[in-house]
Amino acid sequence: MPITLPIADEANELLTTDPLALLIGMTLDQQIPLEKAFSSPYVLAQRLGHPPTAAELAVHDPEALVAIFAKPPALHRFPKAMAGRVQEVCRVLVERFGGDAANLWAGVEDGADLLQRAASLPGFGKQKAQIFVALLGKQYGVTPAGWREAAGAYGAEGAYKSVADIVDDGSLARVRAYKKEMKAAAKG
Repeated sequence: MPITLPIADEANELLTTDPLALLIGMTLDQQIPLEKAFSSPYVLAQRLGHPPTAAELAVHDPEALVAIFAKPPALHRFPKAMAGRVQEVCRVLVERFGGDAANLWAGVEDGADLLQRAASLPGFGKQKAQIFVALLGKQYGVTPAGWREAAGAYGAEGAYKSVADIVDDGSLARVRAYKKEMKAAAKG
């Protein structure tokens, strides 16, 4: 299934064909617009001259990786912290999943197993892990038994609550409206 976020076609193509790019996008998806988070793996690949592997990023010189993340336009508003986070995620992929991001979801027993694996990644709390499970199910075709339940409200069909539901500008507007409503409710 092709990813169809409202970002550059080349970035969507990389997200569709490279599981690590998708995982890096999800890792970066905090405190910046999702378009920036999910297009940054493509920019990272351009800066490196090729799509990186988890093994490559896991051992990359940390200062050099920060410099790549910080080069204008920065890949994230917190380039040092997020370069470190991406490197931590890649180290986990190397240590537990043979260096292949797709192994994170390959052979899962069910949605609960997938959620547990996602939640074991650095920076992936319950909510981010549920959103990632929903993204995998709704846009990446990873649908083990019980994935919608594991994704919680983000897995519901017709929900417009996260990146998992964004396929065009209209769905992006609906997700943004939902998030605005949630922030207002939290303040009130």
